[in-house]
Amino acid sequence: MKTGIAKSFLFFAVVMATFTACKDRNAEKRIAELEGRLAELEGKKGTAPTPSANPVTATTPDEKPEGPLPKMDFETTEHDFGTIKEGDVVEYTYAIKNTGEAPLIIQSAQPSCGCTVPDFSKEPIPAGGTGYVKAKFDSNGKQNIQNKTITVTANTWPKQTVLRFKAMVTPKAGSAGPTAH
Repeated sequence: MKTGIAKSFLFFAVVMATFTACKDRNAEKRIAELEGRLAELEGKKGTAPTPSANPVTATTPDEKPEGPLPKMDFETTEHDFGTIKEGDVVEYTYAIKNTGEAPLIIQSAQPSCGCTVPDFSKEPIPAGGTGYVKAKFDSNGKQNIQNKTITVTANTWPKQTVLRFKAMVTPKAGSAGPTAH
């Protein structure tokens, strides 16, 4: 019985170490990228440390594809929910019009936080057609000013568009302290 428990504990420890190692590597890579960008902005090109890049996973800058392209035109890329109560679930739909010359295909809509669930037009949007990206925000556990984003990736140029929304979340009665994320 003791060896079964020991094996289970060892398995759990290995799994946790694996997840932690992946997060650490991603964090280190992201920090190096940000340091490089900061050095570039400060005019000190080449002085920031470069991340140890694996040639297999190193990415090259995207190039604008040739030929007709779709174009996402949003009525707005920002929305203010105003003041809401902690625990409220609110939604906003960002309307899109394809003003390009080819069908628009939204590949993904990635939220900045697990409290936001995006939905989007899954079918190609023809030139001149309309579609949507919907943001559903759950304010449970969130207090004070909340600023969130949804990164929309599509077959456009540039490939990504960032949608933003904000809300002022009033705490539930008896809630413990402010949290802003």
